Amino acid sequence: MTLQLPFQQVDVFTDTPFKGNPVAVVLEGDGLTTKEMQEIANWTNLSETTFVCQPTNPAADYKLRIFTPKSELPFAGHPTLGSAFAILKHGRKPKTAGRLVQESAVGLVDIRIEGEKLFFALPDPQIKAIDHEYVQQLANALGIAVDRVKASLTVDVGAVWMTLQLSDAEEVHHLRPNMEKLASLTPPGVTGVTVFGATTSNADPAFEVRSFAPSEGVPEDPVCGSGNGCVATVVRKLGLIHGSRYTAGQGYCVGRNGRVEVRFEPDGKILLGGNIVTCIEGQLRS
Repeated sequence: MTLQLPFQQVDVFTDTPFKGNPVAVVLEGDGLTTKEMQEIANWTNLSETTFVCQPTNPAADYKLRIFTPKSELPFAGHPTLGSAFAILKHGRKPKTAGRLVQESAVGLVDIRIEGEKLFFALPDPQIKAIDHEYVQQLANALGIAVDRVKASLTVDVGAVWMTLQLSDAEEVHHLRPNMEKLASLTPPGVTGVTVFGATTSNADPAFEVRSFAPSEGVPEDPVCGSGNGCVATVVRKLGLIHGSRYTAGQGYCVGRNGRVEVRFEPDGKILLGGNIVTCIEGQLRS
């Protein structure tokens, strides 16, 4: 039997079509098997493809399943925001005004609707140190000297990123990673490596970010929500900014120029979000 499913492709962390980070959203995914979902994600060949399903938790507005071209993820940032945007555009009304609740493998994710922008509350991060010898190997794979790495932590926000602070934003821009080496250094259960560096004082954005996940079939994620969540966790832990908010830039090296807005809330939560635009809308035949 042929299924015709409502489909959107949206760009996240931008107000300009064909910038930011695209996510493919299948809006009625309950009739698909996991195998079919994975095949569709492999076909779209985007960093993530999502499937909106009926929730099993009565507190949720919907359930979201998230796939890279190679595997299913328990959580990811830009697919969360892009899917919420597509759901609203498709006509779904939130149970609570100004708020959507997404059910995912990491639990319930709160999404705030603020005019044209959406923000998600980052799942509580878990942090682990990275062994110095391992950092040396990662630096070698990135093509830099290990003394250019100022801080290194593995951060788990549902997606797990080895997160490295480099000397500055210029160093981030100039990286030419060896993807085969990075893939071989990515342990099972870890998405990849996210790097960041500070821009000049008082600049906007405050940091430049890049995220590499070659073992997931995504050599470079254009603008990564979960990667930026891990960066925000490190920024807060190390006290790298003054104040409760900043903007990160990502995608410069792949022509996307995304902007991720980060807020540190009084209750300890980290919010990430920004603008989103629709680029494709139609029917997916399966």
